[in-house]
Amino acid sequence: MARFVFVALAICISLALADDTKYSTENDNFDLEGVIAKPEEFKKFTGCFLDRNPCDAVASDFKNDFPEVFKEACAKCTDAQKHLMNRYLAVVKEQYPQDFEEIKKKYDPESKYLAALLKAVANA
Repeated sequence: MARFVFVALAICISLALADDTKYSTENDNFDLEGVIAKPEEFKKFTGCFLDRNPCDAVASDFKNDFPEVFKEACAKCTDAQKHLMNRYLAVVKEQYPQDFEEIKKKYDPESKYLAALLKAVANA
């Protein structure tokens, strides 16, 4: 009986951990380049992350994961998500530096996470 309980507990723990290994892949094929090509769309997209305006469904999904993505250096990101994060951060840093500073303040106010995140997504 003790062996059964141990096996059942091990299975439950494995299932619980397996669900959190990666983020949903639902938006992995998101056309970020299409958003980047339209500055007003990019501003709306970024505005969602900064609570300036409402989020569409895709931006909302990304925003929900942002705090953890920063804190854990995209550890649960798929390769596609790392690419999207790398591209997004590069564009916002280069073309919208004030927004980049606001993103840093919001998601990494103590400057503890951004360097590791940038390193984690650099080659994606």
